[in-house]
Amino acid sequence: MFSRRSLPFLLLVLGAAVFIGFRSMGNHTTNPPSKYERILHSVGEVLMQGHYSPKEINDQFSKDIFKKYVVALDQDKSIFLATDIEELKKYETKIDDEVLGAPVAFVPAISTIFTKRVPQAEAIAKEFLSKPFDFSKDESLMVDPDKRDFVKSEAELKEFWRKRLKYLVLDRYVDLLENQEKSKGKEGFVKKTNEELEKEARERVIKIMDRMFNRYKLKFSEDDRFNLFVNTITSAMDPHTNFFPPVDKRYFDEEMSGEFYGIGASLREEDGVIKIASILTGSPAYRSGDLTVGDVVVKVAQGEQEAVDLTGYIVTDAVKIIRGKKGTEVRLTIRKVDGTNKMVKLIREKIIQDEVYARSTIVTNGKSKIGFISLPEFYANFDDPNGRRCADDVAREIVKLKEEKVEGIVLDLRNNGGGSLYDVVRMVGLFVEDGPIVQVKDRDGKPQILRDRDKTVLYDGPLTVMVNEFSASASEIFAAAIQDYKRGVVIGSTSTFGKGTVQRQISLDREGATFNPTSDMGSIKLTLQKFYRINGGSTQLRGVSSDIVLPDLYEFSDLREKDDPDALPWDEIQKADYATWKGDFDLNAVRINSLARITSNPTFNLIKTNTEWLSKQNENLVYLNLDKYRDEKKKRSATVKQLESLNKLNKEIDVKPLPAEANRYANDKDRDDRFKAWMKNLSNDIYLEETVNIMNDMISQRNLAINKK
Repeated sequence: MFSRRSLPFLLLVLGAAVFIGFRSMGNHTTNPPSKYERILHSVGEVLMQGHYSPKEINDQFSKDIFKKYVVALDQDKSIFLATDIEELKKYETKIDDEVLGAPVAFVPAISTIFTKRVPQAEAIAKEFLSKPFDFSKDESLMVDPDKRDFVKSEAELKEFWRKRLKYLVLDRYVDLLENQEKSKGKEGFVKKTNEELEKEARERVIKIMDRMFNRYKLKFSEDDRFNLFVNTITSAMDPHTNFFPPVDKRYFDEEMSGEFYGIGASLREEDGVIKIASILTGSPAYRSGDLTVGDVVVKVAQGEQEAVDLTGYIVTDAVKIIRGKKGTEVRLTIRKVDGTNKMVKLIREKIIQDEVYARSTIVTNGKSKIGFISLPEFYANFDDPNGRRCADDVAREIVKLKEEKVEGIVLDLRNNGGGSLYDVVRMVGLFVEDGPIVQVKDRDGKPQILRDRDKTVLYDGPLTVMVNEFSASASEIFAAAIQDYKRGVVIGSTSTFGKGTVQRQISLDREGATFNPTSDMGSIKLTLQKFYRINGGSTQLRGVSSDIVLPDLYEFSDLREKDDPDALPWDEIQKADYATWKGDFDLNAVRINSLARITSNPTFNLIKTNTEWLSKQNENLVYLNLDKYRDEKKKRSATVKQLESLNKLNKEIDVKPLPAEANRYANDKDRDDRFKAWMKNLSNDIYLEETVNIMNDMISQRNLAINKK
């Protein structure tokens, strides 16, 4: 999202920044700059000239990048020795000089050590995996690398590898034991000895290690290490400023095209594992209900074939084996946030994008007739003047719901990661009279107030907005405006995600600046602006606090913007001039009624108790003793199983399609099945149930006010 008024200025500034970057190189070296140097110098100039709040590129910045990059290169601290880090410390205060124009020396130096250490680690792994492990010993392993230092000697490195490999084998050994226990009595069952199962577990880990070391030696090139280095620098400015090398940019464009058959989930690599980054509404991943953003994809199997373990895989390699032919089955073994594993079967299909569009249904519970609008993202087709826009689509859904004489409207923005700023402004305008909606500020300019200038109000009845931790950016602007105008009630997690910044893709090529699609230097997704509510506070970092908080499964997970140490800070500017909505509901009374229901609701109490318990468990220290490991796993699995059972209501909510749309997909069974599955999920949604209760309270208050008149 960006302000169109400021775009021409930004293009001039950023184009000049790249030009200055090339001119400045002559101040540091008389030799022609290498490609690495051209990229790094240009990145430095673009960051300093264009970033909303650039950190000073000095010795302290250099030290921070040094530390971050060493860990990024060896996330598990299983390759480098402390003596290697000491040897590299001569570059600790030189990285800023490289960014500002000096020859690139740090990446080649650390690459030399890395390529030397990898075969040594591989030899250690092969040695330990050549013989059985003893799981009767009482020992443990700290798996969180942030709580461990780099080992001081090769003897310590060998001991760490022994425990790490023992943990990997134990994890798979326990899976094999449990599967064997479940299979007893089934046709074709053949019991294996514990020794045979341990050997099978080791063989699986051997395959994992072979693949990981092959990747290190054959796939993880010096170019890859340099690209990682540059992205470490850009993301240190803020989490949303990222470097895209040309191959990644092309891959990104392919991802956006949708011309493939898959499951509808995007991936990211984090802490050495592959995680679910987002889930496309209506896709196989979405409909399964078993995948969540943040889940680790542990294994992938093609139907009933042997699963491929993704340890050591990069995202592009993982995507290749998850994608496949239309109608074929892929099986994902995922690790949930609580540490438990689950196998999910999905059928690949071409991802149909219309499920991301706004759609509505009617919810009744015997008291009121309520309209429900789902908006998965703030979409807009900028390339087609006649293309779909979310503001127009939501307006159409409101008209249809008004024709059905609904008494209130619920707008669901859960998991909505944002999108078009222009449409946010227009959409808020559907519910309020003209006035300011959001303030946008670049690093040098005066805040620009974006306003709704249409005095008409399409819908003036009771309104609630559902949010969660994954409601970000444009969703937060909408929720904040509704809250600041006191137009409706925001319901959900304690706060939304907290992304209050704007990014734009900037090419690093000399020619064409921002619009060169064939760049051979790559591009930067650069943070240029910051959003502010009309009350003056930023949505950055803090997000939007819900008016009514519902106990949440992810409340204690570190998933929000505030959990990233490089996130930009919260601040505030002068509030805009606006008049609040003259509504007919008492928020305090509505809140009190809801709190009473939540407090007496055993399901919400269990969600709160169990998620809090899980968050306090020491997930980072794992037992390497078989009995202790199984006991811990059993406790966690039982808690998670109970949480999963809470997703279904004892009595379903009455959710029905609009009469005119009951047979909307009669000629498309797949889409019809997806539409029915969507409504089925809503009918079991405990959060929607309480939102409907809140809406009933608001409707009652309104009716009371009307009767008094």
